[in-house]
Amino acid sequence: MAILDLAAFRSTPASQDPFAHVIVPAFVPSSQLDGVLADLPQMAKGGSFPIGSLKLGVQARAMLAELEGAAFRDAVAEKFGLDLAGAVTMTTLRGRSREKDGRVHTDSTAKRVTVLLYLNRETDAWQAHQGCLRLLRLPDSLDDYVAEVPPVNGTLLVFPNTANAWHGHKQFVGQRYVVQLNYMTGNAAARAEIRRHRISAFIKKLTMVAAS
Repeated sequence: MAILDLAAFRSTPASQDPFAHVIVPAFVPSSQLDGVLADLPQMAKGGSFPIGSLKLGVQARAMLAELEGAAFRDAVAEKFGLDLAGAVTMTTLRGRSREKDGRVHTDSTAKRVTVLLYLNRETDAWQAHQGCLRLLRLPDSLDDYVAEVPPVNGTLLVFPNTANAWHGHKQFVGQRYVVQLNYMTGNAAARAEIRRHRISAFIKKLTMVAAS
């Protein structure tokens, strides 16, 4: 049985304001979400951890296999009119948000498309807009936004990386799980970032083994 609701992604039209994006609530359906959340590792530190450095349960691994798979890649390519054949993917998991996280930015030019999958239950913090990603018109105001994405209940956000794809969130400190998958470009910057990613995965995996 599939874990991700690919049909919901395919049927959701892309918005072009303030930049091309798709938001799909419950991309991980409620019937699957509990199993996925239970299979996520405890993460005491902030920052992005390469998937290869983490111990995940069966349900979480199956979800990631679908997210990184050809069917979802093809659906993303079709949705945004892109050719993603052969594009290398880079996948990380964040489990905690820090004071410095959420500052307004655009993603690295090495990334062609950004996929964010939020794996948290609803809390009062999200209802107060803390940690809820905003898609911004301009880089100088968190209040000038078109859409806000609460990081809850398996919500998916996908957007091609463009010069005006500004995003950020109000400060939140605490547990905040988000999978980030990127389809990378083929240029030197992307190759360097992928190398850093693989080295980071290797080092973090060694560190975790030594600490266990």
